Amino acid sequence: MKIIKRVLLYLALLFVFAIGALGIAGYMEYRDALKEMPLSEKIEEIRKQPDYVTYDEIAPYLLDATVSVEDKRFYTHGGIDYLATARAIASNVFYNGIVSGGSTITQQLAKNLYFGYEPSVVRKAAEIFMAKDLEEHYTKEEILELYVNVINYGDNHIGIKQAAEGYFQIAPSALNLDQASLLAGIPQSPSNYQLSNHETVARKRQKVVLEAMLRDEKITEQQYEEMIAKIEK
Repeated sequence: MKIIKRVLLYLALLFVFAIGALGIAGYMEYRDALKEMPLSEKIEEIRKQPDYVTYDEIAPYLLDATVSVEDKRFYTHGGIDYLATARAIASNVFYNGIVSGGSTITQQLAKNLYFGYEPSVVRKAAEIFMAKDLEEHYTKEEILELYVNVINYGDNHIGIKQAAEGYFQIAPSALNLDQASLLAGIPQSPSNYQLSNHETVARKRQKVVLEAMLRDEKITEQQYEEMIAKIEK
């Protein structure tokens, strides 16, 4: 029994040490990223892009669908879903690689702005520090606006303006429920859900989006049933 307790204590200490080392490494990467370009300058650079659209120029259906499927606690957390993040980091440390996500919309925005998509537990930690900065200096509406302007919607469409125009030849403000819920599902895996060659799979993902919207009371039961019937037709 004493041996088992010692082993468990050793494993606990090892875990704490690993998390601490990861936090330090993540903070250093976060600090280095800001040295290259401060957050305010990075945001201003994004907003100056020709395809950038403001919150009021985006269909509410798209904004609601995005929050429901990507980060249902977006409006109540401070940028980090601590339970999901701790679970993800623990899994990733244990398996010595990225096997679990857990990122909020704010963390995903931090990744898109500074850290790219290369899997790394250190970068996951750096995202946390950057996400806290974003939440401290920008409103939820601004963060969501930035997110849908930089996220990948497949088929080389970066941002909701390119996606709305590229897929449907309309402005983001004109997206209806069908179009918005379809687009909101793509960013999870753009290459697997892009509409040019994976629309059938994207439609299955759309059902997940609609279920999330119904759960969050962003659409009615009737709207949900009508959309599902349309998809399965």
